Amino acid sequence: MALSISASSTIASEASTRFAPTSSSFSSASAKLSSLHFPLRARFLRIGTASSPSRRPRILPLVEAKKQTFSSFDDLLANSDKPVLVDFYATWCGPCQFMVPILDEVSTRLKDKIQVVKIDTEKYTAIANKYSIEALPTFIIFKDGEPFDRFEGAMTADQLIERIETGLKVKQ
Repeated sequence: MALSISASSTIASEASTRFAPTSSSFSSASAKLSSLHFPLRARFLRIGTASSPSRRPRILPLVEAKKQTFSSFDDLLANSDKPVLVDFYATWCGPCQFMVPILDEVSTRLKDKIQVVKIDTEKYTAIANKYSIEALPTFIIFKDGEPFDRFEGAMTADQLIERIETGLKVKQ
């Protein structure tokens, strides 16, 4: 059964919309899952299962993202008044999860120079295919709506800031 955590901190069961329940235990379990709520003050998300005692569960910080809606990705790029750093990621990618707090820090430190956007390659496969995303995480800096610089892999905040600033200075 596939579960997803939405921005409103509610667990929703996708299985209930895809498969007809075959037993009352499935429908009651589905109903219980869809009504679970996490406290809004939760700061960490524990990843792991009780069935794997040999592996230590990972605790990842929850990062509040500023969500904006655009009619298209091209619209976002065309209407940006500064360069856009796009992080192409996947939820299952370990290095991508490592980059979450780093991108938050970079976005804060370079807020006057660059806009940071995250694209989930599994939800937006057409965009990932358009830019030939083959490794994760992949970062592309767009300037004036066009790809300007591209690099791959996890790095520290200082390394990422240096890469962004060097790329923007050299290629201008």
